Amino acid sequence: MIFTADDFGLDPAVNAAVESAHRDGVLNTASLMVGARAAADAVARARTMPGLHVGLHLTLVDGCPVLPAQQVPDLVDSSGHFAADLWWRGVRYFFIPRVRRQLAAEIRAQFAAFQATGLVLDHANAHKHLHLHPTVLSLMLRIGREFGLRAVRLPWEPLAAARCGGAKGLAPALWSLFLSPWLRLMRRRLRRFGMVHNDALFGLTSTGVMDKAALLRALACIPEGSSEIYFHPALARSALLQALMPTYRHDAEWAALCSPEIAQYLQAQHIQKVHFSDLVAH
Repeated sequence: MIFTADDFGLDPAVNAAVESAHRDGVLNTASLMVGARAAADAVARARTMPGLHVGLHLTLVDGCPVLPAQQVPDLVDSSGHFAADLWWRGVRYFFIPRVRRQLAAEIRAQFAAFQATGLVLDHANAHKHLHLHPTVLSLMLRIGREFGLRAVRLPWEPLAAARCGGAKGLAPALWSLFLSPWLRLMRRRLRRFGMVHNDALFGLTSTGVMDKAALLRALACIPEGSSEIYFHPALARSALLQALMPTYRHDAEWAALCSPEIAQYLQAQHIQKVHFSDLVAH
C-alpha cells in the first residue's frame, strides 16, 4: 500500500500536515506542485525527511504555469492562471499543434523545476487526474522519461472498492464505464514506455473526505497487488484551500493518516507500506 498526499506545496497548512502525517502517521509519499506558492517550503521540509518519497504533481489547472504566461497563452486565461474549462482545453490539446507545443513546454518546465529541487523523482501524476487525457499522458511519459521518470499513478478504482467505500447508486458504475477505454489506453502506453504503476487506486469516490472511517473501509477492501490511497491533508483551512476545495475535509484526512488505529490495522493485517520506487525495483 502506498499512502500519498497530493498538492504538496500548495499551501503551508498542507505542507505542515504532510510533515506531521509522515513523522507521526502512515504517510510515506507526496506529490509536489512545483509551481505552487508554498513549493519552496515543501521542498525544504522534504529534505529533512528522507523516508518521504516525493513525485511530481503535474499541474495544468487550478494554478499558474511555471513558464511566463506569455509563453503559454493558450493554456491560461486573462489573469495568467490555467484556464478552468477543462473539456474545451482538452479538445484543443488534442487537435491544435500550437497548443500541444505550449503544453509540452510547460510539462518540460515542471519536470525541470522538480529536478532543480535535488529531490529524487519517485513518480508522477497530474492534478485532477488530467494525465488520463491521451495528449497529456503521452507528453508526460515522453518528457518525464528524459528526467528519470519510472512510475506513474494509474487512476483506477475498482467498482467493488467504490461500493465498499460507501458509494451508492448508478454513478460509480457509470463513471467506471466512462473511464474504462481511457484506462485501457493508459495501461498500453505505460507498458510501451516501460513505466510501472499501482494496480488499484483508492480515493476517487472519497476525494476530500477520506477520514478514518472511510480509510478503514478502503483498507478492508484492498485487492492483491499494489494499491495507492491518496489524500489531501491540511492542518487548517486557509483562504486558498477554501476557495479551491470548499467541500474537502482536509483536517479529517490528516487526522486519519495520524490515527494510531490505522497503523495498528496495517500491522494486524500484514499490509506492507511501499513506495513507487519499490515497484520499479520489482
